[in-house]
Amino acid sequence: MNNTYQIYLISDSTGETLDRIFLALKAQFVNIEYKVHSYSFTRTENQILKILEDAAKNPNAIILYTIVDNNLAKHLANASHEKKIPCFGVLGNLILNFSKILNQKATHEPSGQHILNEEYYNRIEAIQFTMNHDDGNLIKEIDKSDIILVGVSRTSKTPTSIYLANKGFKTSNIPLVNEDSLPEKLKQNPKMNCVIGLSTEPERLADLRKNRMNSLRERENIKYTDLENIRKEVLNAKKTFQKYKWPLIDVTRKSVEETAASVIKIHEIYLNNEK
Repeated sequence: MNNTYQIYLISDSTGETLDRIFLALKAQFVNIEYKVHSYSFTRTENQILKILEDAAKNPNAIILYTIVDNNLAKHLANASHEKKIPCFGVLGNLILNFSKILNQKATHEPSGQHILNEEYYNRIEAIQFTMNHDDGNLIKEIDKSDIILVGVSRTSKTPTSIYLANKGFKTSNIPLVNEDSLPEKLKQNPKMNCVIGLSTEPERLADLRKNRMNSLRERENIKYTDLENIRKEVLNAKKTFQKYKWPLIDVTRKSVEETAASVIKIHEIYLNNEK
């Protein structure tokens, strides 16, 4: 444990922003051993004192924090310095620099990003819509979608849809068995919305399906996991995408976040072409 870094993530809000920043940060380093200690809604000097007392016991402690209250942030920085604990504010300089550029003072309000404004309610509506339109459900309302994802089974349609919904996009996803399985409304008007095909390498898809079947303890659906059959499925899906001129994203080596980022770029191009 001597070489294990003790990472203290201290936030005055939910800590979601800090979690994401640390995930991006640690991805830049290999062979790092660490243990995360998360502290959310930290808004008093007494809370900070207790955290630092624990951190001081660990020689490899590192503190990352997002605290928008200047006085509290300074208290944490000074106290950490006294205890010789490396301490880094994630948002401090960004807020200060933005304040200068925008020529206005920041509110320094904890949880400011969670204010119940119109954007928040639109995002909640998108999540509800996407959950209701998962896996080919409520096809009659497909024209209300911002984005429609189409792909054979196990091409990350659902997780990508949920991620997009959290970004505010009403997303429907449709399983593609063959061209006949597509909704008639979509075949008659393939450009009604931003429709995107998802595909992956057959070998990767076979592994995913086998793992899925094993988790469900199913053994009978041999066709579903047969590599040759999967190759035909993937090829036919690509032909369908080409026929309807739907852009294709290969998700083989992409995370859900990367796939979603590609979808959003295509959606932006779609909207620009619609203007």
